[in-house]
Amino acid sequence: MRIGFAVPQSGPWATPDHMRRVATRAEELGYHELWTFQRLLYPVGHPMGQTYRSAHDPLVALSYLAGATRSIRLGVAVLNAYVQPAMLGKQLATLQILSGGRLTAGIGLGWVPEEFEATGTGFERRGDRGEEFVEVLRKVWTDEVVEHQGEFYRIPPSHIAPKPSPPPPLLLGGKTDAALRRAGRLADGWVSSSKEDLSAIGPRIRMIKAVAEEAGRDPEALRFVCRGVTRINEGGGPDRRPLQGTVAEIRSDLAALAAEGVTEVFHDLNFAPDIISADPKEALRRAEEALEALAPSA
Repeated sequence: MRIGFAVPQSGPWATPDHMRRVATRAEELGYHELWTFQRLLYPVGHPMGQTYRSAHDPLVALSYLAGATRSIRLGVAVLNAYVQPAMLGKQLATLQILSGGRLTAGIGLGWVPEEFEATGTGFERRGDRGEEFVEVLRKVWTDEVVEHQGEFYRIPPSHIAPKPSPPPPLLLGGKTDAALRRAGRLADGWVSSSKEDLSAIGPRIRMIKAVAEEAGRDPEALRFVCRGVTRINEGGGPDRRPLQGTVAEIRSDLAALAAEGVTEVFHDLNFAPDIISADPKEALRRAEEALEALAPSA
């Protein structure tokens, strides 16, 4: 199993220096990939949680970190399909080229109606829109002449270059059965959400693999990436959540996830309230301790 780490992206600890420090230290320790997430806005009065109250743009953050690192991969889980795919495809292609082919692009449908309103995009029929979104992205990355006349998007015959070679792997998020089937049919893999029940992730992975096989695709070539809402503490009892406990318990959880078919886990401290509400220096100190304790080679 490959192990990644999320960069400081949410709240007071998400400073440029802290992002760079976590990224370069993760690279030194042998982590596979750095990860970010997207949250465009936080509706007033929404109960979604403090993590989403203030979050840097994921692609701008990864672009900054691409120049600060050399070999560690760069992932976003996930970008939501309420932006224009031709423009996003160009941005992702540029980041893939400038980073030396290190990008993983995660795409989700989105779930906050206000973000769709703010971007002038319809919230209804998100599944159909998402499928066409993926189609447009792949055309932008691979077709010499890009042309698309779909229900949601239109591109006149155009050159959109340069092309990323290879194109970034494209993962899909989502929790519904329809979303899992979509990932099996269309994507290079699936990425779980911060609210995923990791104790029941195996059946989801098996569903995606079955759909991929039905579609004539190789299910063993797919990536299954788990966002680990990780918290190191003194351990818990029978109600302990996976990836929350002692270092030994967390490492045991990683082995259990691998046995269920998860190919990659990234530890994300942005979803720990005691990190994003802490003094920034204290949050960084604890993140560095977690980086050391959970390192792939440790």
